[in-house]
Amino acid sequence: MGVPKKRTSKMRRDRRRAHWKVARVAVATCPKCREPVEPHCACKACGNYNGRQVLETA
Repeated sequence: MGVPKKRTSKMRRDRRRAHWKVARVAVATCPKCREPVEPHCACKACGNYNGRQVLETA
C-alpha cells in the first residue's frame, strides 16, 4: 500500500478540496399555482405535473 513520504500541508490539502462545495438545489415554478417546485416533480401545493392533475390535494 502506498504511504505518503511527506506530510501534506494545509494549504495544499485545502486547495485540492476547493471544488467539494455542495451544488444548489434547482428550483422551478409551477405554471398553475406559481409555487416553487423541484424540476421534474409534481407540485405539492396543487398536485399538477406536466399539465395534468397527478396528486390528490385537500
